[in-house]
Amino acid sequence: MPADHSTRATEIASLRRELEALRSDVIAQATHAHRQGYAIHPDYRDSADNLLLYLALRRHDIRSLQMRLATLGLSSLGRAESSVLATLDAVLLALKGLAGDASDEKTSPCPADFSRGQSLLRDHTEMLLGPAPDERSTRIMVTMPSEAATDAGLLRRLLDAGMDCMRINCAHDGPDQWAAMIEHLRQAEQQLGKHCRVVMDLGGPKLRTGPVEPGPMVVRVRPRRDEFGAVVTPARVWLTTAPQSAPAAADAALAVAADWLAGLTEGSIIRLLDARGARRRWTVSAVTPEGCWAESLKTCYLVPGTALRYDAAPLSLHQAVTRLDALPAREGFLRLNTGDLLTLTADLTPGHNARTVPQGCPTTSAAIGCTIPRIFAQVQAGESIWFDDGKIGGVIETVTPDRLLVRIRHAAPGGSKLRADKGINLPDSHLDLPALTDEDIQNLPFIAAHADVVEMSFVNTARDVEALENALQHLGSRPSGLVLKVETRRAFDNLPAMILAAMKWPGCGVMIARGDLAIECGFERLAEVQEEILWICEAAHIPVIWATQVLETLAQKGMPSRAEITDAAMGHRAECVMLNKGPHVVEAMQALDNIMKRMQAHQAKKRAMLRELHLAHANVMSE
Repeated sequence: MPADHSTRATEIASLRRELEALRSDVIAQATHAHRQGYAIHPDYRDSADNLLLYLALRRHDIRSLQMRLATLGLSSLGRAESSVLATLDAVLLALKGLAGDASDEKTSPCPADFSRGQSLLRDHTEMLLGPAPDERSTRIMVTMPSEAATDAGLLRRLLDAGMDCMRINCAHDGPDQWAAMIEHLRQAEQQLGKHCRVVMDLGGPKLRTGPVEPGPMVVRVRPRRDEFGAVVTPARVWLTTAPQSAPAAADAALAVAADWLAGLTEGSIIRLLDARGARRRWTVSAVTPEGCWAESLKTCYLVPGTALRYDAAPLSLHQAVTRLDALPAREGFLRLNTGDLLTLTADLTPGHNARTVPQGCPTTSAAIGCTIPRIFAQVQAGESIWFDDGKIGGVIETVTPDRLLVRIRHAAPGGSKLRADKGINLPDSHLDLPALTDEDIQNLPFIAAHADVVEMSFVNTARDVEALENALQHLGSRPSGLVLKVETRRAFDNLPAMILAAMKWPGCGVMIARGDLAIECGFERLAEVQEEILWICEAAHIPVIWATQVLETLAQKGMPSRAEITDAAMGHRAECVMLNKGPHVVEAMQALDNIMKRMQAHQAKKRAMLRELHLAHANVMSE
């Protein structure tokens, strides 16, 4: 026997022994875990078993084994997620054939074993998200803006563009607005002959910054200029007798004295000295019963007490001068630089920037409140803290019952602005916060009566999933589907247990909430983490929703970036992609529909689909 043939035979025998040992260990571990007492819905029993088998398989480092199998032209087990045992058995059968073993020790795996996993995933996806549209297996979910409650046409345009799931974020608006959104959807469904799932998102615990002292009462009036500084459009100022919004787009709306306003006519010149001492003049362009429009060709800053004057006609009964009263204060913010100290307080006293106290004492740190002060007892010095979607980061230096002292370690050059109602993340801390808030429980009756799917925010443990189940038990109905939003490091660590707890529902799925998750796990780890979530969910045969900032600049500004087009295409590996609201959300919906249809011919989960290439240089093959 040639030496190379002998070496090959030895390698085949060695691989067979290793793979059989791996198979036995995987089955033993999965049997030991065996659903851990979870009440699994009948439709998910096979999926729960496969998930446990996959978790047992992934406890082993099989990279060396994979490379050796690949050199023999065999499956390297890299796509075993949906059918773990069938994949192992197929490779063992191939090794037996290569060894010339004709025994009946093992039978050939039934082809249905492989298709079974894919079929279960399709069925579970349809149960949760509805039937797949034509030419596209990936569903598209759209978060509703507040305007959806008053603009029925928006729902019709989104549904016509291909929206499969309408998402209502219960952290915004209220039952009256939600009901109007759903009614507009139903009208659009009847008009277009389509159906769309209603998904409602529980707000969860809102760990956010408290209010901030308002900024100065200053109004800036500024014309639009071109690249060379020439005025393209004058600034438009609405003058009226009482504070109210302007009837059309305005750069400022000002309340002035009635008898002064009555003396203005079209063409009147208003003169003023602005807050900087700059002389400015406005021209009255239109007079209406409700007020006047004035235009300015130069920028000016207005404060309470600014005098407005015009040249009154002789013997006029109207005053020629009026002074501006109270103006709306600018939104306040803290400016934080790297190295600054920030005090996070347990009360919601309006926050402020750093201050110098009297008699030469040290400057006090900037301070801002926290909406959930109970976390102060759950954090420790040395742990990291992030604000505003990771824009500002720091390390906790001191912990007391009513305040945290934070040293800022991450801020933009020149400082970052921290405003009220911005998210706070504590990725190193073990926070014990209930996923269901009092507000969530109050919203559950509406959700149970109107939603097809409920999304659970900031769910961290299987206990949180059971809490939602218990809260819904006394209600007459409940949504048929549950989506677990994975947005914390703890949720990622506990994902398998949460999935098993969610498998009690007729339909369940997972959302990769990439915004908070990136902060919690580190931006550099996000790609790795989302891959693992995709693998685990495929092993459980449950759908994944790819969320956060998908085509964000397209939805907000009308023009996508190149990077987000690639990101959206990657979303095809999930069963659903979510768009957030924006002025151009319909265009984003159309673009995403097109991208998903194109990607379907190229990719199926981790598997590249080798469609024929349509390249000019492919003609070389025919020469």
